[in-house]
Amino acid sequence: MKPPVPYRRWALVAGTALALLVGGLTVPLTRAAEAAPVGAGSYTTTPVGPLPSGCGQMSTNPRQFVTANAPAGAVPTNDWWSSLLWKRLDCAYSEPLHAHPVSYDTFGDGLGFSANSTPAISGTATGVGEFHFPYVQDIRVGVAGLAAPVVRVDGWSDWTVSPYWSDGARTLRATIGHGLPFAYFQSSGGDAVINTSGAPEVWSSSGATLGFRVNGHDYVAFAPSGAGWSVGGSRISSTLAGRGYFSVALLPPTGSAAERASLAATYAQYAHAHVTGTRVSYVYDPATSGLTTTYAFTTTAREGSATQTVVSLYPHQWKFLTGSTPITPTYPSARGRMKVLTGVTQFRTAMKFQGVLPELPAVGDGSGADLATLTGHLAAARGNPMDQRGNDTYWTGKGLGRAARIAEVADLVNDTTTRDSALNAIRTTLTDWFTASSGKTSRVFYYDANWGTLIGYPASYGSDQELNDHHFHYGYYIAAAATLAKFDPTWASASRYGGMVDLLIRDANNYRRDDTRFPYLRDFDIYAGHDWASGHGSFGAGNNQESSSEGMNFANALIQWGQVTGDTAVRDAGIFLYTTQAAAIQEYWFDAGDQNFPSAFGHSTVGMVWGDGGAYATWFSAEPEMIQGINLLPVTGGHLYLGNNPAYVRTNYAELVRNNGGPPTVWQDILWQFQALGDGDAALANLRANPGYTPEEGESRAHTFHWIRNLAALGTVDTSVTGNHPLSAVFSRNGARTYVASNPTAAPVTVTFSNGTTLTVGAGRTATTGAYTWSGGNATGGTPPTTTPPTTPPPTPGNPTRYLLPGGGLGAAGSAATVTVAAANGNHDGTPTNAQVFTATGLNLAYAGGQTAFDLFLDADRAVGNGVQLRVSYDLTGNGSWERVETWRYFATDPVPGYEHYTQSAGLASATGTLGTLSNGTVRVEVWSAIGNNPSTLGVGNQSVLRLPYS
Repeated sequence: MKPPVPYRRWALVAGTALALLVGGLTVPLTRAAEAAPVGAGSYTTTPVGPLPSGCGQMSTNPRQFVTANAPAGAVPTNDWWSSLLWKRLDCAYSEPLHAHPVSYDTFGDGLGFSANSTPAISGTATGVGEFHFPYVQDIRVGVAGLAAPVVRVDGWSDWTVSPYWSDGARTLRATIGHGLPFAYFQSSGGDAVINTSGAPEVWSSSGATLGFRVNGHDYVAFAPSGAGWSVGGSRISSTLAGRGYFSVALLPPTGSAAERASLAATYAQYAHAHVTGTRVSYVYDPATSGLTTTYAFTTTAREGSATQTVVSLYPHQWKFLTGSTPITPTYPSARGRMKVLTGVTQFRTAMKFQGVLPELPAVGDGSGADLATLTGHLAAARGNPMDQRGNDTYWTGKGLGRAARIAEVADLVNDTTTRDSALNAIRTTLTDWFTASSGKTSRVFYYDANWGTLIGYPASYGSDQELNDHHFHYGYYIAAAATLAKFDPTWASASRYGGMVDLLIRDANNYRRDDTRFPYLRDFDIYAGHDWASGHGSFGAGNNQESSSEGMNFANALIQWGQVTGDTAVRDAGIFLYTTQAAAIQEYWFDAGDQNFPSAFGHSTVGMVWGDGGAYATWFSAEPEMIQGINLLPVTGGHLYLGNNPAYVRTNYAELVRNNGGPPTVWQDILWQFQALGDGDAALANLRANPGYTPEEGESRAHTFHWIRNLAALGTVDTSVTGNHPLSAVFSRNGARTYVASNPTAAPVTVTFSNGTTLTVGAGRTATTGAYTWSGGNATGGTPPTTTPPTTPPPTPGNPTRYLLPGGGLGAAGSAATVTVAAANGNHDGTPTNAQVFTATGLNLAYAGGQTAFDLFLDADRAVGNGVQLRVSYDLTGNGSWERVETWRYFATDPVPGYEHYTQSAGLASATGTLGTLSNGTVRVEVWSAIGNNPSTLGVGNQSVLRLPYS
């Protein structure tokens, strides 16, 4: 296997169209130095950072390894065969191409075949481990004397590719694809040749048909009628009677020679109906919540009149097959058993879309003490809803995702102040990224016309040079835009910023075949049923994907955006991606039926799927929490599919505890939220028993509490009932169902569930019926929050222990962080100057007597003469006047690196007013340098703490 690149994978694309219809607007291609307007937004066509690269002139000509016969427009990337086109490691050929049931590799003299069915397993059942079905060559098919210096791509369709060889005197063209037992060939300049690994065992020779076994695998070679095959040593050849076409098929293992012969005869009927195209189509029926997907094959008869072919189906396909019956023999593969259909031109699957939600309803935390806990967490997040950890596309996306969850939760419990703070953060951030002003080189999107891709800068994890992970990154942007669109539809309109959102959708997974600026469904492998993360796929193990759940975040974002904006094409594309991939994840990441992973692998889940196998591993960590957690985040109302099998949830979580040697110690919130989909009570107990946990970088305490508390009330996902609205779901606890639906529009809707239950949902609201009857939310589908007078949020009793948080909040402990207290450069004893300010609002607490207590973590490093001072102010009623102000004597730090503790033992320097009951009150903390010419570091998050004399 080639050595991997660091964490995550990458994607690419290309195009030549002169204009693009986006969100109802025609977007022109622009000259190199221009910014292209899209409504009120824009992207740049001037490079502002590293570009995709590869062998030769790949950076400016991704079609240098594509023939003139290939389709026009953007070249595909992020596919199972991408290393054939994007030659990154081998400038002549490709890495192994794991098509299933056959794996292929390209060489100067032809195409190699591998049908390896013996897994290579490494690692342990409680630690990092992998299984692979590596490429082990059985045969190599070519033309006598062929010595092509490079293999090019002569064509592609939805799940096939056609490699092409030429050395000037001889040519070979093959067509291979997912699910195809056949490889189809056209050749010139010499005899067709099949070189075998060792002498072949010929079990049938009848004119143009030759059956033989190599390495225990049965193949059949089909020459044109009138031709024959010659066998000498490890070489098989045919003149093809001068007709220049043939095919080679792998047979599935059979129980007897007679069965093998019968199967070969069946395959022979379709051997010369060469597959020349494949195409998917799908239909979503809201009335039944059904998704019907058709996988169609176009054939060209090289001789005879047959138009049908032979195909094999992955588990996520044959388990939902409708209208066709597979034959008995099956193929082994890295994805489990593949079932075979013979004599078909298409097949269909019928799946149920289970529905998604913007957020769980507040049936469990909408009142009483739990509401108080929730609103306390929301208030703590209000000052910094994004809590952004980086400025690149991925970490900006994570921050947008966090803010969107906070906005959705706050809206459900009528905390419009926190909701609007989160929405404003989303609006400001997206508008900035969606504006390519003159000279701007950061927080901007660039369209590369050579590759046909939209790259955000700063990029990360290879999203620029290798086009990795665009669906991961952009899914967060689109999902946040969908949340914002509910409250500010003007911003989301095509004349404002909706067109930029649509461009992000089209870059990662273009849903329009007529838009040739981007490849069709770039990141989604249509036949395999899931995304690939690497743009180039140049690994011996094939392409790969780690975070299937971030891929699902993209699919869910399309559903939410399409539903909010009324774009049913986007919505339905999202439903196709979501429903298909949900089935694939259950099979290939989770193996929930315990049928697909090799029995000796020993794990119930993988952290990443490879073309030839899977790995209980990640690119970035060997910790079980992260290996399993990377396929669980982000947790949103679009991730209910994770709970479709509650028993498996419990199995998965039990493996985590076993492999970790105990409960999780990192990413606890993510893992407890997943656990809640299988056992809400246990997850809630874990959350309550560990109040000091460190939130995952894209999570908040508010959302984690809301999710777990409400699943403890609702129970588990009930997949036996579906709604006729995309934003609906059903839960069951102890046999009692709760029906949920969300309505982002400006008019009431009535949702009908498949068992006849109906639920009327008001405009802009989420509602439930059944075990819980509840309605909440303020989205009206009209008025932006910035033009709506804010209402007072529910008071937050919270906890008298308040941590100083990055971003200026005072609340529950967060992640360890630091802020800088600016140097005094003078004497400011008693007078806050350039202070760090931390605030908590909406407090309802009874005065318990005593005095304020605190413990500040301070470090002046080696600076001499610094002194840091603290002031605590109390506004008892939240009316803007400070009834009590306490200024504490400054703390003189030492010149030794490491934290020191500044506490109330320093004593009061001054105090005015008196303490009393806090009723919707506010507490403010100011920290500044009283003396000293150097800055000091203040530890925040889960370090510096304020203890109020309240109960």
